Amino acid sequence: MQNVSKRTILWIVPILIIAIFWYFYGPQEEITDNEYITYIKEKTINETSNQTFDQAFSNHCKEGKWVYFKTQRNQHVVEYKGSCDVEGKLSEVNLQYVVEDDQKDYQIGVLLLDGEQQSEKIRDDFIQTMAIQ
Repeated sequence: MQNVSKRTILWIVPILIIAIFWYFYGPQEEITDNEYITYIKEKTINETSNQTFDQAFSNHCKEGKWVYFKTQRNQHVVEYKGSCDVEGKLSEVNLQYVVEDDQKDYQIGVLLLDGEQQSEKIRDDFIQTMAIQ
């Protein structure tokens, strides 16, 4: 009988550890409306254009949404996810913006096209193409 209780404990402990990790690090609900998203949506694409990022993505992409998350290094990240026309082909686009804590500035981060990270030049060209259209 004592062997059964030891064996049971050996199964319960790992399951509890997995459950605790899942609770803290598992998938979390997406944040789609907060002050950081509003900040990025209202920023203009460049100095020469009065078109905002929100307007550009609305005109250029389909089925898009804005998502906010905080990284493990406490960086505020706003990401646009949608289907956009890239060189005549509809591609899944993810474009990230890293926003400062006080929302005084931001940096354009990674651009993914169909899940593949693009170079900074391709990212900048994509943004400029949106500003023109």
